[in-house]
Amino acid sequence: MTGDGKNIDYVALKSSKTFAEYKEKSKALAHVQLESFSEEEKIAFCINVYNALTIHGLVEVSGKDLPSSVLDIKQFWKTTGYNLGGHVFSLDHIEHGILRGNRPHPASQDSPFKQDDPRLKYVVKTVDPRIHFALNCGARSCPAINVYTAENLNSALDAAAKAFIDQEVFVNVKVREIRVSRLFQWYRSDFGNMDVDAIRWIRPYLSKEKAEEMDILLDALEASGGVNIQYSDYNWKLNKVLPKP
Repeated sequence: MTGDGKNIDYVALKSSKTFAEYKEKSKALAHVQLESFSEEEKIAFCINVYNALTIHGLVEVSGKDLPSSVLDIKQFWKTTGYNLGGHVFSLDHIEHGILRGNRPHPASQDSPFKQDDPRLKYVVKTVDPRIHFALNCGARSCPAINVYTAENLNSALDAAAKAFIDQEVFVNVKVREIRVSRLFQWYRSDFGNMDVDAIRWIRPYLSKEKAEEMDILLDALEASGGVNIQYSDYNWKLNKVLPKP
């Protein structure tokens, strides 16, 4: 993985001793007792497992030629999973089922876990929108990968949110435009009921200069509107390490 936590050398990892050891150790996840975890332990664990599972899954499908995009791998997030404590959880189950409190995927109207699903007991009590800046799904636009613990969870999620938002949010007072990551459109319900709620949520994570500019446009939004909120295109190209020129 590159130093910024953004890109992975999947081909090199596949033939490494480290990956062989990881595959063997990952079998122990089947004996994890999720029900004994505190809320903080569960969130940190699920973020770490999601990111590790993404890498594991992409390494397994890597060959001589990697897919150009994670979207090229059919049903990747639905079919890539681990046995956690005796239950199989896919990437979608971990993200939308557990970490998002059993909320539907943006492209679906159905909750991941039905009422009689034994995995329903593992969903978080309160959804923390900052998870969106900690989960890496294998695309270039995804946030950086970090390691989370129950002890560092709040500060680490704050740092992840600040790093991602400051890089992905652009404020132009002159043309009255705010441009944010597409994540805020897909998961708007996690940040509030309307677009302006997401903008309010973003504001504390901005640098001082951007925050001051955002205040001007927030005042305009709340007074009379006339501010254009744009969502940046998401780069779905695989976050693989590119060969040196």
